[in-house]
Amino acid sequence: MPHETALLNNYLIVGALLFGIGMIGFLSRRNMIVMFLAAEMMLQGVSLSLVAWSRFHDDWGGQMLVIFIIAVAACEAAIALALVLAVFRRCGNLDIAFLQELREADQPPFDEPPVPEEPAARPAWPKLPPAGVQPEIPPEETDYRPHI
Repeated sequence: MPHETALLNNYLIVGALLFGIGMIGFLSRRNMIVMFLAAEMMLQGVSLSLVAWSRFHDDWGGQMLVIFIIAVAACEAAIALALVLAVFRRCGNLDIAFLQELREADQPPFDEPPVPEEPAARPAWPKLPPAGVQPEIPPEETDYRPHI
């Protein structure tokens, strides 16, 4: 395979991986910040593919389009931050399922089974022997010495 084609394949594979990881992150998460980050990752995967095709065809069109994509991504990040802050101030939570009051009036509410609460883990404190008493050591530790 020629050098340029191999380089194009490598860039397209990385771009597809970025897009795929971003899509999985967007579809599997419910936190708004993580969803916006996943959307940005998808956008960067597309940008990398455009630059790769532009370099392969010796054309500047894809690279110029990527500059516009980066500018739009910066504007999108600013708007997303403002939206996230407004939603957090209104609801106190960034979980998408808690935004029921933002749906249209004729839409039924989204019913999802509640996530069970994680039980609070109790710290396991070490048990100290009384003063002056030697702790019992299991015979397996004294009879078998792997370091010798």
